Amino acid sequence: MAILQPGEQPLWFYFSQEGPVYIETIEDITFTFAFVPWPYIKHAGFFHETENYIIMVINRDGFLRIAPNNDSESELAIYRFSGGEYWHRYSTGGFVYYDNEPTALLYNDERFLTSDTPLPVLRTWSFNMNSNEPFTTNIPALQFYPPQDGWDIDTLRFADDGYYYYRAARRSGVSPVVRMFRTQDLTKAGDEISIETFYNSFPRYEEISNPVLPILPQGFVYTNIGRVGDAIIASWEEQEDFSIAAAGFVVLKY
Repeated sequence: MAILQPGEQPLWFYFSQEGPVYIETIEDITFTFAFVPWPYIKHAGFFHETENYIIMVINRDGFLRIAPNNDSESELAIYRFSGGEYWHRYSTGGFVYYDNEPTALLYNDERFLTSDTPLPVLRTWSFNMNSNEPFTTNIPALQFYPPQDGWDIDTLRFADDGYYYYRAARRSGVSPVVRMFRTQDLTKAGDEISIETFYNSFPRYEEISNPVLPILPQGFVYTNIGRVGDAIIASWEEQEDFSIAAAGFVVLKY
């Protein structure tokens, strides 16, 4: 999408239907977006830093990859892999590396709003640098609970204890059912676990307080931070209870 030259002044971007859009200051975004429950708004749902690049899974959009441009430490390249209309209908419920490929999970979130959107048959997606669009993948462990039988997988993550955790829910019908599982091998069915074990496996998030990052306006928070080359990248959101208005990321020289 773009080649960036990070400098002393922050480079601000917000997420739009067309991908990241540059703005001169974060104040330019204030009061211009309506608050929407977080499952339905574009924001950096997942953020993964590797040795050479950062991957963001943008809710209701696709993948964003930020990496050095041609191995340059002073320039960054932004790549967008948009899932199009299919991704716009669903929320992102997880991000893992499966078969050494970055993989995101889509699910149908009706926590705040109900709709006639069907359960996603195409649940898991990945991308690579050979295509400008994400593509579907297959994780065998999740196929034991198919959407054709009313099952939605709304959570998938890899925990510090070396297990993959996922949750299957069948909320339609007279008796809704929610089951939680963990496995060390996603090619096989997981073992059912208790609610306590499932929730205790969630990572413990701490508020980001980094003296290098620019001060945000009231009501805005940083959600993730990472380093690529000579730059720092941090995602941000405008939050109010369970709702988000504007969201995006900032790039500045390390």
